[in-house]
Amino acid sequence: MPRILFMGTGAFGVPALERLAREYEVPAVYTQPPRPAGRGHGERRSAVHEAALRLGIGEIRTPPSLKSPEVQVAFAALAADLAIVASYGLILPRPVLEAPRAGCVNIHASLLPRWRGAAPIQRAIEAGDERTGVSFFVMDEGLDTGPVLAMYEIPIEPKMRAGVLHDRLAALAAEHLVEVVEGYLGGRLRPRPQPAEGATYAKKLRKEEGHLDFTAPAALLERRIRAFDPWPGCWCFWRDVRIKLLEAEVMTGGGAPGTVIALPLTVACGEGALAVTRVQREGRRPMTADELQRGFPIPLGARLT
Repeated sequence: MPRILFMGTGAFGVPALERLAREYEVPAVYTQPPRPAGRGHGERRSAVHEAALRLGIGEIRTPPSLKSPEVQVAFAALAADLAIVASYGLILPRPVLEAPRAGCVNIHASLLPRWRGAAPIQRAIEAGDERTGVSFFVMDEGLDTGPVLAMYEIPIEPKMRAGVLHDRLAALAAEHLVEVVEGYLGGRLRPRPQPAEGATYAKKLRKEEGHLDFTAPAALLERRIRAFDPWPGCWCFWRDVRIKLLEAEVMTGGGAPGTVIALPLTVACGEGALAVTRVQREGRRPMTADELQRGFPIPLGARLT
């Protein structure tokens, strides 16, 4: 039975780890160290760390970096046949990439070379892509540039939110993991270089991107509301009160960007308008726009910023 390491941090990798642990010997899991969390700043283990504990994997390693010779020697000493990497978040130096007999295979949540980088799921929704998927590729020292073993597509359905798409892609990767591992180790799947054309970069999400600029087209803002769910979310301000916009529809209409042009809460944008249907006022529960207006009226002509 092949010895396969797993390297991951975010929840995206958990279904793949669960599948891997059912099918193969997993001598160790690598994940990022616990981070301070909450008001008490207690340490919180990663989603992959928690899954590894639940699965009974005895060796869980949490180096803050893989650059030191000591960490690299310990990694090579595991004598793995392959490493599977998914949402790990640390750079793998060449000695780590070359330590497993068959190298390191990354599971990436896009159809490469489109959306290389940190936030492929969110950027695909934001851009209005109609399809996405998962790519299994052999890692090199570039950013998601290695040769591809296999790709599996799914549609991005209308009104799909990033959290839902994340979970579907994680399940898709786990579904096909064994056939990729078996095909690669058995020589039936051969890495093929990514095409030079069509490469795009999915830059990391920044919290400030959630502050909506109503001079942008309504269609783009509606996609951002879905793309940035659950983090960082999208919001605006009325009288210095922050209002999170949870759901909206694109409408025809015009006016100065940010102006409420119809009730309960239709807002003019650079092109078209957003009919906001669900919101969350700071410190309050999510509610409909009608409920917001009953407790915190925003009049026609108000300017949201």
